[in-house]
Amino acid sequence: MTRTDTDVLILGAGASGLFCAMTAAARGRRVTLVDHARATGRKVRIAGGGKCNFTNLEMHARHYVGGNPHFPKSALARFTPWDMVSLVSENAIAWEEREHGQLFCLRSADDVADLLEQRCRASGCRFLLDQRVEGVEHDGEAFVVTIAPAQVAAAEGGTGSHAQGGTPRDAIDGPGKPTRLRAASLVVATGSAAWPQIGATDIGHRIARQFGHAVAPSRPVLVPLAMAPQWPLHGLAGIAVPARVTTAGTSFTLPLLFTHRGISGPAALQASCYWQPGQPVEIDFLPGENLDGLLRAPEHGKLLVRTLLGRLLPDRLAERLVAPDSAGCRIAELSKAARTALHQAVHAHTAVPTGTEGMRKAEAAAGGVRVDHISSRSMESALRPGLFLTGEVLDVTGQLGGYNLHWAWASGKAAGDIA
Repeated sequence: MTRTDTDVLILGAGASGLFCAMTAAARGRRVTLVDHARATGRKVRIAGGGKCNFTNLEMHARHYVGGNPHFPKSALARFTPWDMVSLVSENAIAWEEREHGQLFCLRSADDVADLLEQRCRASGCRFLLDQRVEGVEHDGEAFVVTIAPAQVAAAEGGTGSHAQGGTPRDAIDGPGKPTRLRAASLVVATGSAAWPQIGATDIGHRIARQFGHAVAPSRPVLVPLAMAPQWPLHGLAGIAVPARVTTAGTSFTLPLLFTHRGISGPAALQASCYWQPGQPVEIDFLPGENLDGLLRAPEHGKLLVRTLLGRLLPDRLAERLVAPDSAGCRIAELSKAARTALHQAVHAHTAVPTGTEGMRKAEAAAGGVRVDHISSRSMESALRPGLFLTGEVLDVTGQLGGYNLHWAWASGKAAGDIA
């Protein structure tokens, strides 16, 4: 084995790892990044449909879920959306603001990932890509991490990055044989287990446990919800409507999309951050409208129920929401019980999802390393000084809209300022 020394060793060359490396290197620290992929910033490059929703102007800790709702506040206060705007603008990356304060690249998500990598390389950071972590320990003086070429796992039928095709071996940074790396500071920036198809794993959680940290169970979030086969609204795949989706006391009024298995779209994805197995979701298909008032309006008395609902909702959805014995009735003829049932169906449709569509469809994972023994200012472990944990590996998960990427930047910078 060969032996290499560095000041800061970062496991993971994704969003938080790159930002941490860039920040630490600017302080004059010798930085090495290790990743089992052949390219940096994999999730950054596909985020926001390839346009990278890199931050949100409505940044606040309330947009995050986790065991400690106050934990993100310090890092978010010290790296704001406007700090990220300044970084991309100063480097001639064009961006635009969309609804709900979301900021996207105008051209490509690659612009942001390439910027961070280039700044790291210009500051002397060393990249060891296509390398799998074999072991992590502390020898009493420094962290010792053993790595080996990831293509070995692929050749043996495993999940190494060469199993996915891509850049030839001679374009890869890093050694071709097992290597031991020693560093005073170790940053675990390996992300969550969401999107396993691009190589995501739970290795960061395993490392954290090794050093005594508790880990909250991971679950897929920002993910479509699946409904039981007997759900009365199956068969509406492709229909999209504005809706208010409520679960666990939290509501989101956003577009809702019916899928072959259940519901998706921003309203459902946001709700998935709060939904727990066995809990119901309630859907209001006419948020902001008052169906009772419309039913009582004199000018609507002679209309058939299905006619009125057809003016307010897509025909196929309206047909499913109205009881068959009420659809052909004139509104003035509806009984009090029928009006109540119609109001319930439209404004408070309730169903219990059977689950989610899993980590492969999830944009993030909730859970992760509990933050009880993590500094909110520096992301450093209180159980093992010199160990830092950043980004999605922690029990901090953002809602849809650029919040997870901003947490990656903010927590990566917090660690890079100290490591």
